[in-house]
Amino acid sequence: MDRHERLSALLDMVGQREKIDVEASAEELDVSPATIRRDLDHLAGRRLLTRTRGGAVASNVAYDLPLRHKAARNAPEKQRISAAAARLVERGMVIGLNGGTTSTEVARALVLRPELAERDGSPALTVVTNALNIAHELAVRPNIKIVVTGGVARQHSFELTGPLASLFLDQITLDLVFLGVDAFDAERGAFAHHEGEASINRLLASRARQVTVIADSGKLGGHAFARICDTAAVDQLITDSGADPAQVAAFEAAGVEVLLA
Repeated sequence: MDRHERLSALLDMVGQREKIDVEASAEELDVSPATIRRDLDHLAGRRLLTRTRGGAVASNVAYDLPLRHKAARNAPEKQRISAAAARLVERGMVIGLNGGTTSTEVARALVLRPELAERDGSPALTVVTNALNIAHELAVRPNIKIVVTGGVARQHSFELTGPLASLFLDQITLDLVFLGVDAFDAERGAFAHHEGEASINRLLASRARQVTVIADSGKLGGHAFARICDTAAVDQLITDSGADPAQVAAFEAAGVEVLLA
């Protein structure tokens, strides 16, 4: 295993476990603890993880981990959430999807629905997205018309942001947008870690007849750097069954329908 493969493996381990130990990682990757320490110092210098005494954690820098290194977090919950979201989609709809691991799972779940199969060469639905990875996966599906916003790509999330994306979104309307978020609080609203992503997500929400936030329970009750929208702008929340009942009640009291997957 060369250094590039080892660094990638360490990021995968942090993404899946959120905390790793130098000695255990050295044994798992069959290298010396000193090598692992140098690797972790290198990744910490690039702000891809945070060094701790005897290891490293990802919790404080989740916003900086590339998308593929976050995909394994809460994977079963995200798959259940995405399946519940896909069931809300009807043939002929125009759907909005922003970036993120849960939104990516929704895109994959849409492909699997037999009700949305291609008929007579016509696509079953239109998906508008600012996420390059989602566009890449759906572009080869004949049953889905994929529309990409344009804009400048962010390396960590694969999302397109900036004025080009805004110019495009100003010209369209959506039936339903599935909004992946970094945090959602019943009083303070929905948040993203990056201000550019928050701006595009806010515009996506403003162009939709229905706004559905898709978030695992770990993202509820907190906040991040940039606000996407107020809670009043959200019609529905799909989260997992591990959500705190008090938080669920708070969202419902704020007028948000909550679906537990």
